[in-house]
Amino acid sequence: MTQQKPAIGSIAWRDLTVPNADIVRDFYAQVVGWKVEPIDMGGYSDYCMVPPQGSAPEAGVCHKRGANAAVPSQWLMYVIVANLDASLASCKALGGKQLTDVRAMGDGLFSVIEDPAGAVLALFESKA
Repeated sequence: MTQQKPAIGSIAWRDLTVPNADIVRDFYAQVVGWKVEPIDMGGYSDYCMVPPQGSAPEAGVCHKRGANAAVPSQWLMYVIVANLDASLASCKALGGKQLTDVRAMGDGLFSVIEDPAGAVLALFESKA
């Protein structure tokens, strides 16, 4: 079976990056019912959150350290774009800011941006 490439403009992932992911992980496990899957980050764990009746993660809860130190503490959507470099250039040309370096995640690359109003999201280019 071939995996279909995600649709451009669709939301691929959601993350929450906070100073203490362990406390927030437990909060959402109790409040929402998510199951927790730890992800080794080299000395600590971030967490994939799985819906109660699901088998695949729907969101992540991450520690605000290392590569995530500059990521704002809020729920962050990852939106699929056709070409990350072109989208980042458009962002900057239209008054936005690139907040993080381009980084790998799963089968693609992403960067967090800020729009002219100050709202943030991540742009994600799938390589699948």
